[in-house]
Amino acid sequence: MSDPGDGDPGDGDPGDGRDEPGPDGAERDRHGADPGPDGAEPDRDGSARAPDGAASGPRCLVTGATGYIGGRLVPELLAAGYRVRCLARSPERLRDHPWAGDVEVVRGDVTDPESVGRALHGIDVAYYLVHALRSGRDFEETDRRAARIFTEQARAAGVRRIVYLGGLTPVDVPERELSPHLRSRAEVGEIFLSAGVPATVLRAAVIIGSGSASFEMLRYLTERLPVMVTPSWVRTRIQPIAVRDVLRYLVGSARMPDDVNRAFDIGGPDVMTYEQMMRRYAAVARLAHRFILRVPMLTPRLSSLWIGLVTPVPPALARPLAESLRHEVVCREHDIARYVPGPPGTPIPFDDALRLALQRVRDAQVATRWSSASLPGAPSDPLPTDPDWAGGSLYTDRRTRAVDASPEALWRVIEGIGGDNGWYSFPLAWAVRGWLDRFVGGVGLRRGRRDAARLRVGDSLDFWRVEEIEPGRLLRLRAEMRLPGLAWLEMRADRDDAGRARYRQRALFHPHGLLGHLYWWSVSPFHAVVFGGMARNIAQAAARADAARTDAARRGGAASGG
Repeated sequence: MSDPGDGDPGDGDPGDGRDEPGPDGAERDRHGADPGPDGAEPDRDGSARAPDGAASGPRCLVTGATGYIGGRLVPELLAAGYRVRCLARSPERLRDHPWAGDVEVVRGDVTDPESVGRALHGIDVAYYLVHALRSGRDFEETDRRAARIFTEQARAAGVRRIVYLGGLTPVDVPERELSPHLRSRAEVGEIFLSAGVPATVLRAAVIIGSGSASFEMLRYLTERLPVMVTPSWVRTRIQPIAVRDVLRYLVGSARMPDDVNRAFDIGGPDVMTYEQMMRRYAAVARLAHRFILRVPMLTPRLSSLWIGLVTPVPPALARPLAESLRHEVVCREHDIARYVPGPPGTPIPFDDALRLALQRVRDAQVATRWSSASLPGAPSDPLPTDPDWAGGSLYTDRRTRAVDASPEALWRVIEGIGGDNGWYSFPLAWAVRGWLDRFVGGVGLRRGRRDAARLRVGDSLDFWRVEEIEPGRLLRLRAEMRLPGLAWLEMRADRDDAGRARYRQRALFHPHGLLGHLYWWSVSPFHAVVFGGMARNIAQAAARADAARTDAARRGGAASGG
């Protein structure tokens, strides 16, 4: 599912039960029914018990908590005194969030009535922050079905209010001319408003915040292209909004009177064209003047390919973003201020929103990113423990090296892998693999990292996703590139029998069909260079880093003693 406001992903597909955007700063269980975040036993209805010391205010359900908006909304609700329950298809992806110990988690899927009903039991306010944007050609039907299941279960559970974050639609444009992306969001909003449960439907255009897809698209286009050939939609008027304001409206919607059942347009104080947005980004980021040439024949499909080439945003997500910009999206009213008044200086001006987002990026304090959401079709199966898992083959490449460094130094290198730090072997081979993946519609190698030094379960890491992390010991990645099978990469830091640091690396591949077997055997001759070089270079990087730290400590001790 994607971010309801601007195309940034939420927790995943409607089947995923995930959530979306929160303020630009805030940011379990493994098997079966979810235990509480602190390991508490699940209640009989399958939901986790509230953690000790939880707030005693109204109870909120957040769908899409592993996504861009949901992952930021949860801490805002907690700070406001609400009790929070999260519905997620993969609860383990919430385990490492700073707020994980303060929420309940229910394993479920928004297309499954039983799990939705269990999650909504005892809930006062339900946040629906998912949509099926990237789940296939039938995503509109999936959206429709999931929304109807949610409304039926909410009505049966006695939920007081549903809050939905949708997209701002243009005025006087026939529904048939809207992009499928906007049309589906508008339909879901109508389903909630006619559900028999009071609903607040917030409609936003472009959301500006560190890590949002819209911000990343704007940032990379402007920074990488001093001269741009652009489609005609760069002259379309847009009313962007800061993610902090989106979160403020989402939290405030929980307190609306019971007789309020309507949609609200939400936006910032500035209305401008996309071309003006790029020029203002360049000014805020102190870039040289950008030259922008408009080319009318660039269709949304061609635009999405162009965006995918220049930015980390894949064409599958770039296309609905581009299609949404074909029509003017400007707020027709600002009635939300009557129910959710803001402090002075809000809504946040566009330039200030850019500065806040850029500062977060520079300080490596990006709480969630657009890539936090799962990709439709991406493998979600955990690493098999049975060699004959699923009755098929499991190919393995193992590497082990002694390391002339402490296990702590080795772990810092392991946890810092990917993104700007690279993959420690044959950079051209990794780059070519990323280009090939982009060519066939995959995510490629440019998603980078959320944080330059720290990882948590669920983080995207170039064309991998963190499946498991045991600090100081284990990092397991699951591949999300296009492959004829499932793949994992596992890195461990431990000690050998003599007490020396040891690096262990394991690549695993479960082929799908004959093509999968042929793929493995075609690339296996290169494993000595790619995986062997990776193990060697990681060990050497750890040794160099450890030696540098020891030398610095020695010099510091000598200086203080002298």
